[in-house]
Amino acid sequence: MDPITIMAGATAAFNAIKQGIQVGRDLQDMSGQLSQWAGAMSDLGRAETKNNNAPWWKALNGSVEQEAIQIFAAKRKAAAMRQELKDWISVSMGPSAWEELLSIEAEVRKRKKEDEYRKEEIKEAIINWAVGILAVVTGVAIMVGIIYLITLQQGKI
Repeated sequence: MDPITIMAGATAAFNAIKQGIQVGRDLQDMSGQLSQWAGAMSDLGRAETKNNNAPWWKALNGSVEQEAIQIFAAKRKAAAMRQELKDWISVSMGPSAWEELLSIEAEVRKRKKEDEYRKEEIKEAIINWAVGILAVVTGVAIMVGIIYLITLQQGKI
């Protein structure tokens, strides 16, 4: 996912959590929103890792730099959200509630890494191999064509 989409989901979950805290809901009652927010934070970290290790063919169109800027901005917004959320939760529910949120976030990150990210890595590996093989086959075909044209021109065929 792109950073803009990730932050849209994170912002929606953040606002729902903040609203829930304001009306006195417990963290367990907001588990869906907490999971959504934690998942978005995990996705943002994953997007940064992917952008830092982008395949060579993705760098050709310049999208890596643009995505890096979007990720930077999203990380800054996420850090502000995290701090505000920490302040709200610590003040209204106590520091142990913030620790509970951190454990939920760690669990979501672990689950996503095991499930979703692994599938994504396999899909990306297949695409990278396919693009690489296509590039090699195209290069060989061009070389064979050039050799054929040269030998044809020299009259050896």
